[in-house]
Amino acid sequence: MEAWRRGDVETWRRGDEEASSRAAPRRILCEMNATNATDATSTSARWNIEATYASLPDALWAAAVPARFPEPKLVVANVALASELGTPLANLSSDDIARFATGAWLPPGAQPIAQAYAGHQYGHGTMLGDGRAILIGEQRTPAGARIDLHLKGAGQTPFSRRGDGRAALGPMLREYIVSEAMHALGIPTTRSLAVATTGEMIPRDGLKPGAVLVRTAASHLRVGTFEFAAALGDSAVLAQLADYTIARHDIDLIGEPDRVQRFLGRVVERQARLIARWQAVGFVHGVMNTDNMTISGETIDYGPCAFIDAYDPESVFSSIDRFGRYRYSQQPAIAQWNLARLAESLLPLLIAHEGEESRAVDRANEMLALFPTAFEEAWLSGFRSKLGLVSKESGDGALARDLLAWMHASNADFTNTFAMLAGLARGMSDRCDVSKCDAAAQSKFVEWHARWRDRLARDIDGGEAAPSRLRAANPAIIPRNHRVEEALAAAEAGDLAPFELLVRAVQRSFDPQPSDARYREPAPAEFAGYRTFCGT
Repeated sequence: MEAWRRGDVETWRRGDEEASSRAAPRRILCEMNATNATDATSTSARWNIEATYASLPDALWAAAVPARFPEPKLVVANVALASELGTPLANLSSDDIARFATGAWLPPGAQPIAQAYAGHQYGHGTMLGDGRAILIGEQRTPAGARIDLHLKGAGQTPFSRRGDGRAALGPMLREYIVSEAMHALGIPTTRSLAVATTGEMIPRDGLKPGAVLVRTAASHLRVGTFEFAAALGDSAVLAQLADYTIARHDIDLIGEPDRVQRFLGRVVERQARLIARWQAVGFVHGVMNTDNMTISGETIDYGPCAFIDAYDPESVFSSIDRFGRYRYSQQPAIAQWNLARLAESLLPLLIAHEGEESRAVDRANEMLALFPTAFEEAWLSGFRSKLGLVSKESGDGALARDLLAWMHASNADFTNTFAMLAGLARGMSDRCDVSKCDAAAQSKFVEWHARWRDRLARDIDGGEAAPSRLRAANPAIIPRNHRVEEALAAAEAGDLAPFELLVRAVQRSFDPQPSDARYREPAPAEFAGYRTFCGT
């Protein structure tokens, strides 16, 4: 065990004493729900909130109360998502949605808590926890799924570590934009249900309008959750957490003698598929700390994330990632490193099952060894689709990687290059028109194009349906960094129109409209070296 795991966990859990003193007893929270509930059940949509995480040992969470904000105002509500979840949000007034989004009113059954977790941040272990986020419960959807409802930026919690617990409007709208884009791209992700301003100005590189985001997720269980449980040194707590998590995400494993080992393997495979999907759209997460790796296999935390414009495998966007730990090319290796931390955390349970440490370590390593194959299979499947291929040939990986190498050498736009292939598959041209490349680079692309057309001709339909497959696999629109910044700057100045237009555009990533042309344009030259920031 690392030294940080042997540290004084109880001292950390005491956290900010001032914030802890504001955590109301559970009985008062329940009374608040009962007395402040608005009748929004006139249709079949209804709140169906449970709070099962609070059934876990107290060591894993702490009561938390949303701050009281002076003037909550709704910025955006995701009506389609609200309907999917079966909530009555669409039946509420804007003022009532704003009160819900900022925690001024909580649905019946809600029990606001802050989750405890640890995490390796840039490779260094530390104790964390929800410092500005509050889990209010899980909505049971009409389909039977259990979906977390999470208030991000709702004020201090016992884990705030003397932070203010607030969030600024810009980063909350960034999360809304990018999470909607990821959903439209078919990538597992947390989603954004609503954003409301608080009426406060908060200090963030000057004063910025405060806001709260309502985030939804299959759960907020993370690798760091298990790291924290393991650091407690209580195998009973760790076992309860594992069984709870299995019941949330791998229900078929309940009661199985080897469930912990198989659960680890499932998480490994989910994360391998997720990272492969990121790679296929040029997404760079930015902060792949273990507290930002979910057990469910969903993407979480859209702080210093960004999409690649001109393809460069060494792309890094986070302002604090000075050594490129989380750069695009490194994401698969970091994912596997993070999963090794999960395996370490589960070792006490594996040892209890196997009877001795050496066998438990062997079982954990067997599960970790699933990652390279699972990732390569998912990566190859994704890039075959991006090349319009259905059948499998041994040279398909080389064909995809050779195109990426050409894109890097030619400074070609990642998204537009793949989107261009549909036209090339129809025989419209054999020239690349998405990069300013010289004659030699064009000649190399023509050579690649000939190989690709030969490969399409050997596919199951001779490539006849390749153009439609290519359009379905390659997005025309992503949330390009300069458009995101443009929308956020306008929103902070009081103009939501650019934000609304951008959200609509990214929601139809594969079906662009003529009016979307501006969202397909690569960033201007001054965006070279673009950086994003976390903790805002």
